[in-house]
Amino acid sequence: MNASVKTIHEPARDIPVLLEADVVVVGGGTTGPLAAIAAARRGCKVALIERFGSLGGILTLGLNTKPSGALVGGIPREIWDLARKAGGAGKDYQAITKTGGVKLASPTDPEVMKMLLTRLCAEAGVQILFETFVSNPVVEDGTVKGVVIEGKAGRQFVGAKVIVDCSADADMAAKAGAPFIMGTGGVDPRMQPVSMYYIMKNVDVKRLAVWAKTCADVPAQAIPANDEDLGYNLWLTGFNNMLKAFQAETGVVLQRENITLKTTDGQMYVNATRVLGVNVFDPGEFTKAVLECYRQIEGVSRFLIERVPGFENARIGQLSPILGVRETRHIAGEYTLTGPDTIQGTRFEDSIAADASALDIHEPKGGDVDFQSMPPYEIPYRCLVPQKIEQILVAGRCISADHDAHARSRNMPACMATGQAAGTAAAIAVEEGTTVRNVPVAKVQAALRGLGMPLHSEEIVG
Repeated sequence: MNASVKTIHEPARDIPVLLEADVVVVGGGTTGPLAAIAAARRGCKVALIERFGSLGGILTLGLNTKPSGALVGGIPREIWDLARKAGGAGKDYQAITKTGGVKLASPTDPEVMKMLLTRLCAEAGVQILFETFVSNPVVEDGTVKGVVIEGKAGRQFVGAKVIVDCSADADMAAKAGAPFIMGTGGVDPRMQPVSMYYIMKNVDVKRLAVWAKTCADVPAQAIPANDEDLGYNLWLTGFNNMLKAFQAETGVVLQRENITLKTTDGQMYVNATRVLGVNVFDPGEFTKAVLECYRQIEGVSRFLIERVPGFENARIGQLSPILGVRETRHIAGEYTLTGPDTIQGTRFEDSIAADASALDIHEPKGGDVDFQSMPPYEIPYRCLVPQKIEQILVAGRCISADHDAHARSRNMPACMATGQAAGTAAAIAVEEGTTVRNVPVAKVQAALRGLGMPLHSEEIVG
């Protein structure tokens, strides 16, 4: 321990047991609800523990309403179909980028999705614990036995036969002793930057779309042919030269070279902030990043209002209450997915998902965003299984993948797919009375196929 760090002594105490479950899912963001639903639908007693008061994480609270890719099957596509029926999502669409077309799932209304995810969990029998922080796993003889939670009632224990870590940062796996790397790894690891979404209201979306069609400074776009589809299907990325000119002329300093705009239920969602080199595990650095995002949001909004047609009467409508964190820990799993695997389409016999997410790189040292279409790739089950610790699976952006592979596997379609697979595998391990490391993968794959999930690249149609 660092001798300069002041410490206090916390007396030992007994912690009451709140409940015992078959499967405990830690984190109710984009990944966790999929894991919880998948496990509960197989008859397991499931607890889903979430530190906020609603589900969806970066998808809903974070206002990042659009998966960066297609939803190719399984529970993820089921959820989007239900959202469409509720008027909470539009048509899928093809976006034109600098490197070709990218098929994207429609954005979804975050409020509709919050309620939909909660309803599906409740219908499956999931016990949700909102406003509850998971502080530590409890490990006995190298096996996770449950988690310690904290809330208004104090510290309590939730027992589990299997933990599914959907914390996004591999918090439970890391604290349980699983090895991991940070970002790029090495002695000086770098991570993709953090950012914050926000909404601008009173935007004349039709005027913006007409202007953008002929604007050379918006090279990446999806503009629907019909005005009635503008509510969900307008997507624009660019403004690079305009931003440079604006900063030079006004003295406003921004950190990102481009802006992405998209409509969700007729509102304009803006992705235009960036903070580099943030250690999100340091409360001081985290807070500074939030404040810097606020500063940038003011500058970006001024740019849009003063320089972009359609924004003349616009103003800031809502800021995300959470910071968008793209990358932290990558667990060291039984296999590490590599950049070449995701680009060349390596075939894995233990694949639990074929994913069609775009390649979406925000360089740790800054620069323009690399967003492009790629052929589908596969995610092996071994990427969900941490080394050196038993009865825990990891799903979401912290699976065992290197920094380059993470540019695809961090996106929502992949996170939802790994959540679905982890929940299914956890339930089957409970059914079989075995460990998640030794679960019959063929049975997990058969169950996922039964959900309509393609497992190999060639099974993705369109």
